[in-house]
Amino acid sequence: MPNPLKYNKKFDELNEEEKKLLAINKKTIADFVEQSSSISDVNYATRNAHAKTYAAAEGTLWIEPDIPESLQPFFDKDKFDLIIRFSNAQLKIQNSKKDIPAYGFAVQIRDEKGLLLANYPLVNFPLFPVNSVSTFLKLFTAVNKFYIKKWSSLFPLLFQVIKMIPSLLTGDMIRHTIRLFRKRNDFILSFDYYSIGAYRLGDQMIKIKLCPQSVDKNTGRKQKMKDSLQNYLQAQDFTADVLIQICYKLKDQPINKLNVEWKNTPFIKIGEVRINKDSLLDSRDCTTELLSFNPFESKIFFQPVGKIQKLRDEAYRVSVQTRRKINKLLHGKNS
Repeated sequence: MPNPLKYNKKFDELNEEEKKLLAINKKTIADFVEQSSSISDVNYATRNAHAKTYAAAEGTLWIEPDIPESLQPFFDKDKFDLIIRFSNAQLKIQNSKKDIPAYGFAVQIRDEKGLLLANYPLVNFPLFPVNSVSTFLKLFTAVNKFYIKKWSSLFPLLFQVIKMIPSLLTGDMIRHTIRLFRKRNDFILSFDYYSIGAYRLGDQMIKIKLCPQSVDKNTGRKQKMKDSLQNYLQAQDFTADVLIQICYKLKDQPINKLNVEWKNTPFIKIGEVRINKDSLLDSRDCTTELLSFNPFESKIFFQPVGKIQKLRDEAYRVSVQTRRKINKLLHGKNS
């Protein structure tokens, strides 16, 4: 294989128009979070994405003993402690038996002293439908306004959705959309999970894939997903392989084109995520709800790469700050 392509901060840089649109978007994120308790009819402020928590659990990342030498400095222990949050991607929490099959598997990695090393919010769809930063910001802003203002913001939202359609028509997007539709009724732990974009691993750039081992896709088919997941984790151990791909060439492994898969770069197994049975945390506890899985809070050499990822940095920060401020006030009232 050729030498890995090195990280450059130019991959993350926004132009002036994108910065202005981002400022507008951040305002709508704060407005959404401030009103999120009434939007979702809950007694706390929710996240601006993946608002619905199915479960949270403690786990362990076990490192493969024979990982490539170039990766060993980043995985210098046999194991690392994890906190894991399982979620649904919807902005609004709904108490429905059937949720859209858009799931999150957010992983927080800590060292032996309990200090944060990295956050990786993984999802069960490997691609992102928008490459244009401006288009994405206008769409996300329209979505937030729709939840706040409802029908008066419907037509601006539809207009932005129509503009997004061309980027949905890549072969990879169509193939994975069909695959997701076929698996729409499957158990949450039977899906593979992916980093949406690239992440740094020192000077290298990688994508991450998590592949569960031996999970029956029909588990809890007649239950709500939250109930079936919690029942499973209380009664059974869970193990998943952790794989990475390394970026060598932008033509084959693009950083800022997220609606196509990386090709011509092998998957390398670096370890396994394990959750022992009965390792659930209380997802209703305020401390659990205040957890942040912002990947930009990671050590600098584990942070996300790319323009869309840079937007997530700003969005996470505004969402977390607003959510924590409100929830701490609410927690104080209820204590």
